[in-house]
Amino acid sequence: MMLQRRCVTSRFAGAISVWLLLGSVAILMACSKNYSPGTPSGPDAEKTAMNIQITSTAFTDGNPIPTEFTCDGSDVSPDLKWSGEPDGTKSVALICDDPDAPSGTFVHWVIYGIPPGDNQLPKGVPASPTLSSGARQGKNGFGTTGYRGPCPPRGGAHRYFFRIYALDVTIDQPAGASRAQIDGAMKGHIIGQGQLMGKYQRK
Repeated sequence: MMLQRRCVTSRFAGAISVWLLLGSVAILMACSKNYSPGTPSGPDAEKTAMNIQITSTAFTDGNPIPTEFTCDGSDVSPDLKWSGEPDGTKSVALICDDPDAPSGTFVHWVIYGIPPGDNQLPKGVPASPTLSSGARQGKNGFGTTGYRGPCPPRGGAHRYFFRIYALDVTIDQPAGASRAQIDGAMKGHIIGQGQLMGKYQRK
């Protein structure tokens, strides 16, 4: 009887070992199909984004945005300039948003179809759907076209990111497109990017 129990226990332990081994092999095979050393991840995994430098004379990265460019002032867009567009850039897009908004990320500016080489936007870009360069402006979180500046609730400072994207395509979206539509059109086509972040606090 004792021998029989030992045999059953030995067989049971052996079966568990086999199943554990098979499970480990299956996991390793699955991981090897989805991972390639040195391959970038994310929505643009097939391309490695290059650095673009973006600056403004209105404020420097990480510092306060002057009241003039907010809802408490003239609510005009700050001047922006960038450099480092990679070869193959067909168009440029810019999105400004506030990730600290109480209801979630709030969009303040969407502009796309900027011709490559037109590497700056002047202060006070008009709110017209289409600009003289051919660039188009989308809808912001206020439901209007063009730039609308920081206007957070009173309290702590919010961060405002001005993100520039160099694309290997020209976005085929009419003026007035939403942030989601532009994000979808850019997916897989970003070949360079950069950002400038400013802060604003209402007291």
